[in-house]
Amino acid sequence: MRRWLVLLGVMLLLVGVPAGFAVRGGTFAMDEQTIRLPGNDGALDGVLVLPGQLSGPVPLVVFVHGDGPVDATDDGRYRPQFEALARAGVASVSWSKPGVGGSAGDWLRQDQADRVRETAGVIGFLRGRADIDPDRIGLWGAGQGGWVVPAVAAADHRIAFVIAVSPAINWMRQSLFHLTATLDHDHADQATRDAELASWQRVAGVLDGSRSYDDYLLAAPSGERMSRARWDFVLRNFKSDATGSLHRLADAKTPVLLILAGNDRTVDAHETEKAYRTALGGKRLTVRWFAGANHSLARSEVEDSTVRAHLTAIFTPRDLMAPGYLEALAGFAAATR
Repeated sequence: MRRWLVLLGVMLLLVGVPAGFAVRGGTFAMDEQTIRLPGNDGALDGVLVLPGQLSGPVPLVVFVHGDGPVDATDDGRYRPQFEALARAGVASVSWSKPGVGGSAGDWLRQDQADRVRETAGVIGFLRGRADIDPDRIGLWGAGQGGWVVPAVAAADHRIAFVIAVSPAINWMRQSLFHLTATLDHDHADQATRDAELASWQRVAGVLDGSRSYDDYLLAAPSGERMSRARWDFVLRNFKSDATGSLHRLADAKTPVLLILAGNDRTVDAHETEKAYRTALGGKRLTVRWFAGANHSLARSEVEDSTVRAHLTAIFTPRDLMAPGYLEALAGFAAATR
């Protein structure tokens, strides 16, 4: 036992123990290529993943990130999904957000309309490739990507399908839900709960009022203070709401797979399901719940343990995801025509 603990300690020192975790190990059965894609402010660094054997133009899933400075593979966490799609004969494309890696621009200066234009530009570019079926291009969007993909698909009726993973509906309601869900998870006492909610209300008041960064600081927000750049990003986006895009998407009659996590503490999954069902009805909407998954569709028992998350990412990265998720993703993308 002592020898095992020493070995584990050395391993964790080698890989580090950041707040998140990266997929570092494993050989994936797919052809992953680097690609330069058009962006609003210059070229974007991307990856294009193709099935190992090509017999003609293949379907494509366009990955649209959630929040944060995400690179093209999300530190490798997309690769199990890329592989599952490739095994089903479906290609994938993803790119580093503006300002991340070699991508031009700055993602903190984007609003959701900028991201819609960016995604549409990438799709237009890839429709010109001989190895991609231009009429079987679908969208995958997670978290904040939930504001982007319905708008892209509603404007482009050639989009073959949409896969929405833990998508957000309303920025401010999501923010409040995330706070209260975190307080519940942490078993916060009433005094802490009252203080945190009062802080949230003060910041919301600044957003509805002066919107000044100095006033935000004077509001004494709890926790780590936002940088001015992050505050400006919030100002551009805090009114985001997917409801209108979802209703417009209904007119496009695009098949939609809505994937929800039972342990999501970031997005109110029940509100999301209600909004999608109200807007899209039942004919073109498939809803899949994964009870043991968190917001990112990782298995909760893995992501909630730093040590287990690192060991899984190194040795069995496919086991990071909730059981059945990869099959649902690949099956929907391959079957939709």
